[in-house]
Amino acid sequence: MSLKFTASPTGKFSGPGFTARCALGKGGVVTASQKREGDGASPAGVWPVRNVFYRPDRVETPVTSLPMVPLKPHDGWCDASNHPLYNRPVSLPFADSHEKLWRDDHVYDVIVELGYNDDPVEAGRGSAIFLHIARPNYEPTEGCIALEKSDLLAALELMLPGTEIEISF
Repeated sequence: MSLKFTASPTGKFSGPGFTARCALGKGGVVTASQKREGDGASPAGVWPVRNVFYRPDRVETPVTSLPMVPLKPHDGWCDASNHPLYNRPVSLPFADSHEKLWRDDHVYDVIVELGYNDDPVEAGRGSAIFLHIARPNYEPTEGCIALEKSDLLAALELMLPGTEIEISF
């Protein structure tokens, strides 16, 4: 049996023995079949946790049994729907559309990669659905789930390989 956490549009992120406030996409929650690149929506469904990326210059290595990946300044994520590396990590500089993972703000100091649209990848169905650090006042995301840093780190301590995150309506 896998461990499951749920993020709801009411701003609640919860799992076994854990509850925290969260933010979801500014475009609301849509079915995965309705999700499109750049729509700002969070895709409803149950998504496996893949990897945890973190900024080693800003945060201690998170305590978790999940696979850890220290970020480097050249790390990015391809969001160019027509590119063969769509919804995959890339090295910068990268000519096509991408997100920088090494950001000036602190939103991506800790990133949990969710297995959305990655097995297989479908062009244009959305990329880079992460669990990451919330902006001040829990401003809506571009489709990700965002928690306060201490809540994210506490949740990571509970997560095990095979953990799933459900985004509900």
